Formats: sequence, structure tokens, C-alpha cells
Amino acid sequence: DSSQGDSIYQLEMVAFLKENLPSIDVIAGNVVTPSQAHHLIEAGADGLRVGMGIGSICTTQEVCAVGRAQASAVYHVSKYARKFGVPTIADGGIKSTGHITKALCLGAGCVMMGSMLAGTDEAPGEYFYQDGVRLKRYRGMGSLEAMGSGSEKRYVWDTAATAVKVAQGVSGAVTDKGTLRRYIPYLMQGVRHGLQDAGIRSVDEARQRLYDSKLRFEIRSPAAQKEGGVHGLHSYQKRLY
Repeated sequence: DSSQGDSIYQLEMVAFLKENLPSIDVIAGNVVTPSQAHHLIEAGADGLRVGMGIGSICTTQEVCAVGRAQASAVYHVSKYARKFGVPTIADGGIKSTGHITKALCLGAGCVMMGSMLAGTDEAPGEYFYQDGVRLKRYRGMGSLEAMGSGSEKRYVWDTAATAVKVAQGVSGAVTDKGTLRRYIPYLMQGVRHGLQDAGIRSVDEARQRLYDSKLRFEIRSPAAQKEGGVHGLHSYQKRLY
């Protein structure tokens, strides 16, 4: 994968893999527009990753001035790829069960949850404490730290011509999420509640309603977003489960 999947390097790699390993499914990306998706589908991609510059540790939109709002990217790419039977993965921006529900209802086949799963017991890395909070380190593949371990190939093709590395991500820390044995059931139940409250019985039904124009999305004002969250309290404690 690459931050810009619609490149000659990736198109050639996808074509090479499909020619030499035709029985292997190849997921390519990342893309945010139907035109980008078209080139990868033509090259033989079996699945697409959608998202550019919207991950919690990604700075591509700030540094490179490229990218797209994730909801728009997932909807338009998924709608186009659907014509060819190519599924999509919503990659980036997932911070809650509500975001998972939105991504699936916008046409994505599944989602990537880097920061959400990074703080679990099963994720690599050691826990540490800061200001009394249990944390685990989390770094973006575009960060200088990750580039030092080999990830620069995703961003720099000719190392001889580009000696200066430009970071497109940061390193940070995420809070402890506990074990996946408890966290995954919580996520699944949250998605079920989201679909239930929307009057939808399944993800397939949500997708059908989307393309039949029976499932609609509405832009919320800043005031609506504020009142849609916790407000009016002096203090509160938020627990996931």
C-alpha cells in the first residue's frame, strides 16, 4: 500500500502480482476518488483501501495538501467499485462504534481501526504510565521513527534522489483498551445498536437502502454536533464498558 495508491509503481506491482499469482487476492490503495479506483481496478485489484490523510497519526493533508473527507471518499469510491464487484476498506478516521456504523452504511465492506486497537493488550508494545494514565506507544507509518525502520518505501521511491525525508505522520500514545476478548464484543454490540436505531436489520440492508436513496445522511452544524455529545455537566466519567 501507499499514501497515494494511484501511481505507476503500484499499478505495475498489482499487474505483476495478478499475472504471476492469479489465485491470490490483492488489496491496493490508498485512494479517495473513483478515477484513482478505476486505474487500480483495471490493473487487477481485488479490493481497495480508501482514505488519505485522515488517520489519527497522519499528517498528509497538512504536509502535502492532498486528501479528502473520509465519508465522501468512502461513499464515492465504494459506489464506483461496486459496479465491478470490488469491495472497499475504510482506512482511517475510525474513533468510535458510531464511525464504524457510518463507514459500513456508506458502502465500505469493512474498516481499519489502527488507533482503536493499538491500546489493547494484544497489540505490540509495552505499557507505560504518564500522569497516572496507562498508555501504549503508537506511531504512524509516515512518521520519521517508522521511516527509520523501513516504511519510507511507502512514501519515497527513489532514495538516491530524495535524501531528505518528509514525515507524513507522528508518533504518540493511546490509552489502555484492555483485552480484545472484551473490546471486540463491545464494538460489535455498538454497531448492532447503531443499525437498530436506524431501523436497519443488517449491513446488507443498509447498503441496499443507501443505493436505493432510502438511507440518507445529513450535515450537522457545530451547534448540533455539540448538543449531540455530552454537555451541560460540571464533570463526568466516560466508560466504554
